[in-house]
Amino acid sequence: MTNIILCGGSGTRLWPISRTLMPKQFVKLFDDKSLFQLTLERNRLSCQRSFIVSSSEQYLLALDQTQETVLSNSETTCYLLEPVARNTAPAIALACMTLDKEEIVLVTPSDHLIKNEKEYQRVLNRAKESAEKNYLVTFGIKPTFAQTGFGYIEADGEDVKAFHEKPDFERATAYLKAGNYYWNSGMFCFKAGIFLEELQKHSPHIYNACKSALGDDAFVFSKKVITVDKESMSKIPENSIDYAVMEKSSKVKVIPSDIGWSDVGSFDALYDELPKDKDGNTVNEKYVQIDSKNNFIYGNERKIATVDIEDLIIVDTGDALLISKKGSSQKVKDVVAKVRQDSQLHNIHLTAHRPWGTYTVLEDTPKYKIKRIEVKPGGRLSLQKHFHRSEHWTVVSGTAIVTLAQEEKALRANESIYIPMGELHRLENAGKLPLVLIETQIGDYLGEDDILRVEDDYKREENS
Repeated sequence: MTNIILCGGSGTRLWPISRTLMPKQFVKLFDDKSLFQLTLERNRLSCQRSFIVSSSEQYLLALDQTQETVLSNSETTCYLLEPVARNTAPAIALACMTLDKEEIVLVTPSDHLIKNEKEYQRVLNRAKESAEKNYLVTFGIKPTFAQTGFGYIEADGEDVKAFHEKPDFERATAYLKAGNYYWNSGMFCFKAGIFLEELQKHSPHIYNACKSALGDDAFVFSKKVITVDKESMSKIPENSIDYAVMEKSSKVKVIPSDIGWSDVGSFDALYDELPKDKDGNTVNEKYVQIDSKNNFIYGNERKIATVDIEDLIIVDTGDALLISKKGSSQKVKDVVAKVRQDSQLHNIHLTAHRPWGTYTVLEDTPKYKIKRIEVKPGGRLSLQKHFHRSEHWTVVSGTAIVTLAQEEKALRANESIYIPMGELHRLENAGKLPLVLIETQIGDYLGEDDILRVEDDYKREENS
C-alpha cells in the first residue's frame, strides 16, 4: 500500500505561526515533530511507500523533514511537485497515474493529528479490505460536538447515503443527535486504477488534463521525483476529490472512525491538543502569569507575561503578535487577508528556510537590513548579484568559501568581506560544521526579489 500525502495547504487559520513558506504541517508543534512527520511515521506502519505531493517551493522542506524521521527510507519515498495548486482531485490523480493500477493507495492530508493509533490501524485494515473489492473508501470521523466547520457524510452502516456541505449550528446539532452522520476527514483508500476509472467517468476534463500534463511520466512507475510544468498544470481544472468523484460515484463506502482525530485547523483546536499547566494555560518556558487561566500562549523569543486574563489566544512570533478571544480563532484567516495587502508577513517568518540552510532577519529598516545566516555543511548559495544593495559578511563560526567576481577566498571567524552592488558572488560551506555569519545589507531597496541567479544547485525561481 502506498501513502499519498497531500502537502498543499497553507494553514492561514494558524497565522502567524503558519506562513506560506512554512505552513502548519511543517511547524514542529508536538515534541519537536511536525504534523507532516507524524503522518509519515504513523502511516509507515501500514504502507510500504510514501508518495508526497508538494508545491515546488516546499519540496526541499518536505525532503529535509522526511530524512529526519526515524522511519525514513529514500528508496520508498517519491515526490510529485506541483508548480500551481489545483485542489485535491488533480493532486491525487497525478499521483495515481504514476502508480500501478492495482496498487492500493491511502490518501491522507499532511496536517492532521490522530491520537488513537491502535484504532487507526484497525480502520485502515478494514478500509484496505473494501478497497481490494474495488470500492472507494472514505473515513468518517464520529462527531463529538456540533461542528459547523466540516462537511458531513450521511451513512447507513458503511454505505454512503449522501455528502452534506458545512451546516449551520442547528443542522449540525441535528446531525450529532442522529448518530449516522460523520465528519468528512479528507482521508481515502482505493486502488489507483479504480479511482482513475471513476475520475474519467465523472470528471473526464480533469482526467484528460492530468494525463496531458504528465506527458511521458504518465503510467511510469520508477521515477522518484516527478515534476509538472507550470503551463500544463495551470490548464488542469481545479476541483476537490469530493466534488469530482466521491459525491458522484456509486462505489463509495465509509468507515466509521473513532481515532482521536483533529485537523488542528484553528488555535482553539490546537489548544485542546497541547499540554497545560495547573491553571489551564498552555505550557511555555517563556510565559509567566498572575491569576490567568485557560489561555493559549505561544512564543519562544520574548518573555510573555499576563495578569488577570482568561480564555485568550496570544501568539508572538517576533515579527507579528496575535491576540484573540478563544472561540473566535476561525476569523484569523480574515486577518491574513488584511495583512497580505501591505506586507509579506503572511508569506515568511523572520527565520526563513532555504535548501542551503536558514536566515534570520535581526533588524529591518528602509535603508539597511541585518541577517544571521546559517549554511549547512556542504550547502552553498546560488551564484548571484543584486542591483539595489551592497552586502557585508562577517563570519561568526565555521569557514566560508566566498566567490567574488573571479576570485575565491576562505574566511574564518571574525573575518569579513564586502560585496559591492552588482557584483557576482557566492557563499559556500565546504566544512563539516554549520557556517554562521552576519550579513549587513545597505541600499535603497532590500526586498528578497532583488536577486539575479546565474547558477543555482537547486533550480529555484528568482526570489525563493
